[in-house]
Amino acid sequence: MVTFGDRMTMEREDLTTLRSLGFEDDELRDLGLWEPVTGDPSELAEMYLRRSKKKDTLTSLRQQVREMCGHARSENMRVRHLWFEQRSASKASVRREEFEKATGAVVAGCSKTLYVYKTSRLSRRGMGQVGLLLDEFDARQARICVTAERIDSSKSRMILAILSEQAREQAADISQFAKLSITANKSEGKWTGGVTPFGLHSPKGSGKLARNPKEYPTARRIAVYLLNRKTPAWIANRLNSEGIRTRHGRMWTDSGIISLAHSVTWAGLVANREKMRDAHGNELDKYHRGGTPLLDKKGHPISLGQGVISFSEHVKIASILADRAQPGTTIGDRTRGKREMVAILSELLRCGHCQGPMENGGINYRCQARQRQGSSSCKGMSTERARIDKEVAGVWEAHILGLSPESEVIHAIARKWLDYKDPAKERRKQEVIAALESAASRELKLQKEFFLGGGMDETLYDSLRRELSEQISTMKAELKELGKDADLSTLMHPDALTLLWSGAGASGQRALLRAAMRKIVLAPPKGRGDRTPLSKRMVIDWIDKDSDDTPLDEAIRHVEKTRLALKGARDAT
Repeated sequence: MVTFGDRMTMEREDLTTLRSLGFEDDELRDLGLWEPVTGDPSELAEMYLRRSKKKDTLTSLRQQVREMCGHARSENMRVRHLWFEQRSASKASVRREEFEKATGAVVAGCSKTLYVYKTSRLSRRGMGQVGLLLDEFDARQARICVTAERIDSSKSRMILAILSEQAREQAADISQFAKLSITANKSEGKWTGGVTPFGLHSPKGSGKLARNPKEYPTARRIAVYLLNRKTPAWIANRLNSEGIRTRHGRMWTDSGIISLAHSVTWAGLVANREKMRDAHGNELDKYHRGGTPLLDKKGHPISLGQGVISFSEHVKIASILADRAQPGTTIGDRTRGKREMVAILSELLRCGHCQGPMENGGINYRCQARQRQGSSSCKGMSTERARIDKEVAGVWEAHILGLSPESEVIHAIARKWLDYKDPAKERRKQEVIAALESAASRELKLQKEFFLGGGMDETLYDSLRRELSEQISTMKAELKELGKDADLSTLMHPDALTLLWSGAGASGQRALLRAAMRKIVLAPPKGRGDRTPLSKRMVIDWIDKDSDDTPLDEAIRHVEKTRLALKGARDAT
């Protein structure tokens, strides 16, 4: 609630966002962005505002909002909600949550118009992505309005298509020039930006690394400990016990120490690392860990300036860590490939002392903070993995059997199970979307070549256009089929879920648990050999807190009865 004079009004959901952009309350009233807006969806609009980099000033963003509000006022439209985010629009790997919410509000019927400032602010992935969105909007008699270019998708779809393809080409050029710049700077030993390793910083305008006076003493101390063969866990515990914190004020962990030890940049050298790629071979915004020093034409490592350690010390530390590796264990053995999941309570079970996560420690679950940060962070506790896994399985099944078959949790579990059992469906969906974007782009280029270029035979154009149209229609039909909700009727009965649990495997059981629980806090034992049942020590945060639970003892008996019935049915067949 906000007060205006003697009148109380409800607060807009986006008021915090608007104020963070620097708007004063009086201007928000003038723009019509002060009070919540309701009414006929045909008179309401969503507004989407995006910046790809922080160098886009708030002054510029506020002006974009003003112009979009002026456009809306000229059409007698009222802005229901402003959605703002800082995200790239060109990379398929980047998910734009606020954009999805803005378009989702239109699809859900909250409004019929989506305002954006420029086509490039909408998307830089071309007509493939924009075309799919327009199809969905057209089916609901909704539209996209681009303020700067004065485009209304309900009247000028082809113009929006051409501009979206132009934005896509610009994104490719920007990416190519950025990549060339980074490569050139690395070859000249210049810092290309990003987070510097602990102990170092890059003075403004220098383009080089230098020792950070506040962090260097601690960083060098870590290096000496590593050279003296102290374990990363020992180092983390030592620093934490002395009250020394990381750059961001957090406690040290063994994994953080290991990352420093393997960092080529920590030695003041340019790192040569490869970018990760998705299933289609497209580069992501993430790099593979580690890397090797980038060498000059003479085969010497390229320096970035000062480092916490020398290159020879970097090699020695890497050798010490490699010597400590134990084949067949989690300690430094990278030859084992992807391990089979065995712990179903990872990310769910919490330590009763510090409320932090407990992790798999072989035959036990152990407090992660105690293991990674030392005794100074938490007293620590552990519990036998097989025992608590069995206990949680019984409690989970008892809880599910106490729910109504129409419960939202039952539906959520069913969907998670189907996602787990059929990951290929989601992969295929992404493949079809990528292929559709490419086909839509080719179709637009064909039209431009025929209508604007004037050098294409009409018969050839008709043949190519018909072939592309058939491909696009086929892919849209497949995408629509893949987007349908699966038939969940076979999973709606608790007995079916009990049967699912027994054959799910560890990764499947974890997915089923996470559909119903947020976390499990395990209280510490009263003393050595405490025989208190684990079910009495567990505090479970269920997703459906308001549901009526069946009493635990009665429900567990029901579980056993169901298991026996299912076993009898299987034996009979």
